Amino acid sequence: MKRLRVVHTTGYRYVESVTASYNEARMLPISSDAQLVLHSAVEVSPVSSHHQYTDYWGTRVLAFDILDAHRELTITASSLVEVLESAGSEPGVGWEELRAAIPRSAGCVEQLGQTPLTEPSASLAELAASVLEATDPAVDGPCAAARAIVASVSSEMEYMSGVTGVRTTAAEAWEARSGVCQDIAHVAIGALRSIGIPARYVSGYLHPKIDAVVGETVTGESHAWVEWYCGTWHGYDPTNGVEIGDRHIRIGHGRDYSDVTPLRGVYAGGASSDLFVQVSITREA
Repeated sequence: MKRLRVVHTTGYRYVESVTASYNEARMLPISSDAQLVLHSAVEVSPVSSHHQYTDYWGTRVLAFDILDAHRELTITASSLVEVLESAGSEPGVGWEELRAAIPRSAGCVEQLGQTPLTEPSASLAELAASVLEATDPAVDGPCAAARAIVASVSSEMEYMSGVTGVRTTAAEAWEARSGVCQDIAHVAIGALRSIGIPARYVSGYLHPKIDAVVGETVTGESHAWVEWYCGTWHGYDPTNGVEIGDRHIRIGHGRDYSDVTPLRGVYAGGASSDLFVQVSITREA
């Protein structure tokens, strides 16, 4: 087990004053079987009216309005989380059991349909189909096939910042064979869904150091990974090619990035804006 403290600061700087802004932040982790949230809080500057709720996907949301003129908006989310070691993968169900289970679960049905961000290109769908064809369905169930497909995506994609944006699709990222964690997750999800395996996008944080010492603060990052359903939901980090473990802190999940965007909103005014982000993570136990 590791106890991690995360401080995530983000916001917008405007070229000129804006008269009002309306925003939602999804920056606080949730308690689950794999992690326990010991403390969490969000601060907004300038001070605003706000309320918290849990959205359809189970993610904690802070909705807030700033109705006074301002040149900068800053949100700081602080969390202390105990994260458990991965319990290891389950053997999962067979293909027939999976096909029978999907219609009985709204969560599976919702995570089987493609979105504009995950829709795979023909070559990506062909890769997934070829990997599936190379498995023995009598021996290798959906879990094994999913792992092989995600591993193939991971080996083909190169992590590279600055070449994609928040609207880049899986097809575009796959064509370039590069992108950030968001893009790699979309590619993996599109490939999995194309062969009938429900898959979802997970948003959270990643501690970048495997051997971090207690008390050490490092520059962390917002992160994204995938989960697929094969009797239970199983997580994997295709960007780093690793199982989800005690360095991953979960915020929430959805069909794609747009369901769990850390910060989004609209503002009144003609000024352009620049987004800034800073994440620090400290191992406390």
